[in-house]
Amino acid sequence: MKILIVGAGATGGYFGARLADAGRDVTFLVREQRAAFLKQRGLRIAGLERELRIEPKVLTAGELGERYDVVLLTVKAAGLQSALADIAPAVGPDTLIVPFLNGMVHMDALAEAFGAERVIGSVAHLVGTINGEGDIELLSSMASWTVGEQRCEKFSEKAGGQDVALSPRVQALVAEISVPGFTVVPVPDARIALWKKWVFIVTAGVITCLMRGPVGAIAGAPGGKEFVAEVSAEAAAVAAAAGFALSEAENAERIAFLTQEGSAFTSSLYRDVTAGLPNEGEHIVGDFARRAAELGVATPLIDLALLQLRVHGIGPGAAGH
Repeated sequence: MKILIVGAGATGGYFGARLADAGRDVTFLVREQRAAFLKQRGLRIAGLERELRIEPKVLTAGELGERYDVVLLTVKAAGLQSALADIAPAVGPDTLIVPFLNGMVHMDALAEAFGAERVIGSVAHLVGTINGEGDIELLSSMASWTVGEQRCEKFSEKAGGQDVALSPRVQALVAEISVPGFTVVPVPDARIALWKKWVFIVTAGVITCLMRGPVGAIAGAPGGKEFVAEVSAEAAAVAAAAGFALSEAENAERIAFLTQEGSAFTSSLYRDVTAGLPNEGEHIVGDFARRAAELGVATPLIDLALLQLRVHGIGPGAAGH
């Protein structure tokens, strides 16, 4: 498969480097400045036992002239609209578009631009950043990639000892992306995984942005754990109303992680807002609140956080990849 990865930040760069290192045909589509950097220095992954460095194939939008089998979209929300235009020459009748963005807005935008049948559901879990030298630095050993159709197909394959429904094209994609360095998780309906992650990042973003601190400090304050549970319940209620109810175990796991006393964990939304960087407040929290209102689910704490973000944290962001 010919794979085009749009963006070479922490997430796209890591998964792309792993695929290229395993011999997959990978090309990165990036902005001119990032292209020049990668051509000169290479793509490096720090934080591993053995530093990974590849000489990536790099293109900019004006150089893109052929179609690809897979387009992996790893930009952030601010870069989505420009990326839709940039990738158009790469998308053919059989191209699979696999996004890594958070929330659900991008799924609607991709379906409108290219047709829902070309879009595969996908969720990436990676904790990493671009360090001061411009290299990708891992902050955790966790790296996984969940993929599946946007609906449950009547195809079955063994995965992890269990039967999962996978279409032939998802089976082919899973075989291609199963390389060392991350875990591939095939699922029958990726919308469940998308909503599960969305509920988590909304809960984490709301509590850390409203309380202006890490989850350990929130949990350690009187009433803090109860506050986290209330925000979590609001988010879970929206997912349930949308038809993607999470299990009691999944809800308990989320609350347990976000109420660990002493934990230094903060949401990426909080880190971007407090650093004055372009952020995904509207894409993550704003769209979630809008869908909650359409579904008739009351979300007073989520709405409060959104108002606070709009007054102090959400501003025009620079698009790019």
